[in-house]
Amino acid sequence: MMLARRLWYGSWLKGLALLSGFAPMALGAAPAAAGGDGKTPVDLELVLAVDISYSMDTEEQALQRDGYATAVTSPEFLDALRLGPQGRIAVAYVEWAGENEQQVVVSWRVIDGRESAQAFADAVKAAPLRRVYRTSISGALLYSADQFDLNGFKGLRRVIDISGDGVNNQGPPVQVARDAVLSRGITVNGLPLVMKRGAAAAIDVPELDVYYEDCVIGGPGAFVVPVEHVLEFERAIKTKLVLEVAGVAPKPRPGLVVPASSAQPRVSCTIGEKMWLDHWAN
Repeated sequence: MMLARRLWYGSWLKGLALLSGFAPMALGAAPAAAGGDGKTPVDLELVLAVDISYSMDTEEQALQRDGYATAVTSPEFLDALRLGPQGRIAVAYVEWAGENEQQVVVSWRVIDGRESAQAFADAVKAAPLRRVYRTSISGALLYSADQFDLNGFKGLRRVIDISGDGVNNQGPPVQVARDAVLSRGITVNGLPLVMKRGAAAAIDVPELDVYYEDCVIGGPGAFVVPVEHVLEFERAIKTKLVLEVAGVAPKPRPGLVVPASSAQPRVSCTIGEKMWLDHWAN
């Protein structure tokens, strides 16, 4: 029975690779550095770090919440979940905005099947919506990284899944924060919301997906899933979570899922701070 299930899983991942250009990644390639005796073993420790800055309108916030809730209860997510070595992951849902504006909306809990997935989804959807000033991706990364030390789990992998629609404009430089997080054995994946690409707003960056790729994400198998249209929220979030739970890394394929670049950043990683100063100094 177990052999048949593993064979099916291998076929499922191969089909995913053929359809979407993804390649399987060894789950044990980057074990978490932390975790001690007495901690509950899980396949993945995952922080979902979600932007609630004022650039996100309430409709986008609601769609984002619904997207995560739908993704964790989807058949694809649950199939990937069951086929891990432990068959369970630990997840926390964090909302962030300015440098000192982070909040755990749903604290660490295990998802090991449909019932626990639905409970997590319900908790995410039940929390009141709020919006806060400024955008500190660096603050969100550092805060999210600290959450791993506060749980009772020991995962094969630790991942921060950060989503947002703007660049860092407050707090430490994003590259400095990102590198500090990576040094702790944590992978950072990105979900940049680029629906406003081409907008004329003074502090919008059209190449937000490139910024996320070069300045925000990192670690073994790190990747970006850009969201270009509101209707893509659910699909993009589901794709991203399935890949993270299944331990799958994307192949280079621009326009679908963009992997981390090893080259010099193509956009300044301090562009947000510069744009903020230029905008508010005039």
